[in-house]
Amino acid sequence: MKITVVAGFFLPVPPLRGGATEKIWHRLAQEFVAAGHDVTFVSRTWPGLAARETVAGLTHVRVPGADHTRRLAFNLLLDFVWGLRVARVLPAADVVVCNTVSLPVWLRRVKPSAGRVVAVFGRMPKGQARAYRGVDCLLSVGAAVTGRVRAENPALAGRIVQFPNPIDWGLHARAAAKQTPPAPVTIGYVGRIHPDKGLRLLLTAAARLALRPGLPAWRLELVGPWTVPLGGGGEDFRDALLAEFGAALGDRLTFSGPEFEAEKLAQRYGAMDVFCYPSLDEHGETFGIAAAEAMAAGCAPVVSGLACFGDLVRDGDTGLVFDHTAPDAVGALATALSRLVAEPSTRAAIAARAQTHARLYDFPDSARFLLGEFSRLAART
Repeated sequence: MKITVVAGFFLPVPPLRGGATEKIWHRLAQEFVAAGHDVTFVSRTWPGLAARETVAGLTHVRVPGADHTRRLAFNLLLDFVWGLRVARVLPAADVVVCNTVSLPVWLRRVKPSAGRVVAVFGRMPKGQARAYRGVDCLLSVGAAVTGRVRAENPALAGRIVQFPNPIDWGLHARAAAKQTPPAPVTIGYVGRIHPDKGLRLLLTAAARLALRPGLPAWRLELVGPWTVPLGGGGEDFRDALLAEFGAALGDRLTFSGPEFEAEKLAQRYGAMDVFCYPSLDEHGETFGIAAAEAMAAGCAPVVSGLACFGDLVRDGDTGLVFDHTAPDAVGALATALSRLVAEPSTRAAIAARAQTHARLYDFPDSARFLLGEFSRLAART
């Protein structure tokens, strides 16, 4: 088959500046090439990357994009402009995978030679499903997203394929190298340093944890970008967290900044004992790729009660879930963290089950599944 993958407008591929979507689809594209398919990847131009090149059988086509901004309306305009630029360079193909908002709306009518249109719902839809009548297939990363798509456009129900975000399970499993006492228990977070991620809630819970007597030594490390172009809440947000919690947590708290190299990021996960993803973003979170990677790296996860995490973390089995809507959500999170810090046997048992469960999302199996779906799409008359 001939397959084209289109990334969003603001990050390059290969994922030199991170980005879960960019990492996932770059690796999937490599798997497609390894299976003998002709694959083109369209992404943003970037210093040091050629406008057109073929690397290990994968053809890259790069067009000018733009930085992400704080303004949703402006980002949607940038997405539309990006789609116009992308459409001009799309090769003839059997299937075109769109990690964009507006391009799937009109691509089939404007450039039918681009192939069957696959729209990826990597985040909760915000109304665009109503305009996707001409899309051939919709990839939904979880049950919560599927439900929202069906609610927006019931006519699409038969075209939805549930496809959880895959991970490099082997890479992360090999990185699992937990420290033994007297090293501090490391509670970690990997993701954007943004208010929607519930980080103020996490730090407030950590401050409570610091007041609990009798706990083993522990530390908290936050890994990820805080600058707006990389999706963060800005330096002011990071600085406000430091000012608010620096005194209470002292040297227990570390902001480590983003890590873009896959192996080094896996090692960061591998050095964590407990992974906390306390997101409050009801309309943005869809699966929890960072949580899945942390589970593969042998972490015991703690997540908020967002529906999107239900496919991944089962409370008391493959992790702990706290009610982020409870009157004392901070107390609930502090209790969950305290349990995993204080009970190494519980932490180890949950981490082992979590690692086994995360293997369901490994890349090779996920790529084979998608290729089967794409083959059926391409065969339609």
